[in-house]
Amino acid sequence: MWLVWRIVLFLAVIGAAGVFSFGPGMVERRVNPVAAHDPWPVTPAAAAMHARLVIGDLHADSLLWDRDLTRRASRGHVDLPRLVEGNVALQVFTTVTKSPSGLNIERNAATAPDDITRLYIGQLRPFRSWLDLTERALEQARQLALAEEKAPEMLKIVRSRADLDAVLARREAGEPVVGGLLGAEGGHALGGDLANLDRLYDAGFRLIGLTHFFDNELGASLHGEAGAGSGLTEFGRMVVARMVEKRMIIDLAHASPEVAREVLDTVRVPVVISHTGVRSQCETVRNVPDDTLRRVADGGGLVGIGFWAEVTCDATPAGIAAAIDAAIGVVGENHVALGSDFDGAVPTTFDASELAALTQALIDRGIEEPVIAKVMGGNMVRFLQAALPPG
Repeated sequence: MWLVWRIVLFLAVIGAAGVFSFGPGMVERRVNPVAAHDPWPVTPAAAAMHARLVIGDLHADSLLWDRDLTRRASRGHVDLPRLVEGNVALQVFTTVTKSPSGLNIERNAATAPDDITRLYIGQLRPFRSWLDLTERALEQARQLALAEEKAPEMLKIVRSRADLDAVLARREAGEPVVGGLLGAEGGHALGGDLANLDRLYDAGFRLIGLTHFFDNELGASLHGEAGAGSGLTEFGRMVVARMVEKRMIIDLAHASPEVAREVLDTVRVPVVISHTGVRSQCETVRNVPDDTLRRVADGGGLVGIGFWAEVTCDATPAGIAAAIDAAIGVVGENHVALGSDFDGAVPTTFDASELAALTQALIDRGIEEPVIAKVMGGNMVRFLQAALPPG
């Protein structure tokens, strides 16, 4: 009988090891697929233009998946080798800390079971991060810091304008370094405690999206239960004011129309919508209304265009280029940026290494190089130079 129990115990341990070792990777392969495709055609002229560009992306959730970003992975969309291959200069790494089960773009309950809890346990993340949303954000920040420590030739974390200038200078000198910025996807990462904003800032966070797919302590989500007419809470107003004081960038992606209106009526600094599409071009409730996009641009902000079909209605390079062109028509060429949402549980048709295909698609639409340079990263650089603390 003892032998039988030893065999059962051994099989249980092996089974658990399989779940922890392979389960999270299997999940990522399922939710972050790249569609099978032949190499996207890129002419020599487009490749040469792409090499001249300073490319930046406002939104990728790569830190959620507990991969070694210094090594090229066989799954997902982003790691440092693929960013280097795609000629990416600046990447905002956003930390996802909670995601309701049954997630959809229309209506989610804040009280729904949380998929990230299961993922963190499966990844064997530090125990303190299993049930604490602030610790989850900080754990992902530590992951980025470890990547910088391991591969400083490929990654420099950008916390200030001085850091940004250093990255741009190194790239001008021929170094393929990526400047990484930290953002939080949803103010629920603060755990309802304003003091945690300082903790995130000290850990390197410079951008925070107020809400994600559900209503939180800061206010209403575009996809929550409170409704479009619900805005910021008193705590949310305190967070917004403190972010302005600390020169942290406010991200209105996923914010309810009333939250967006209240922020835009209140703050006197530019804000971003890091990843969206253009509702008049792709009619979906996931996309922010055009009038909100215009107000963001009127205040000097940026609109990041996503790379998945839910916001572009066509996830091919040509479809994304069409969405970018539509955004230029709505907000002007100085206010459009890239907001891929790579690794954000979205299917794509290319990964970060293949961004030259998007440059080709923009050329094919007849967009001139100076405008392409702005959209692919120039606008983001200009925005960050003004928004980040000096040093």
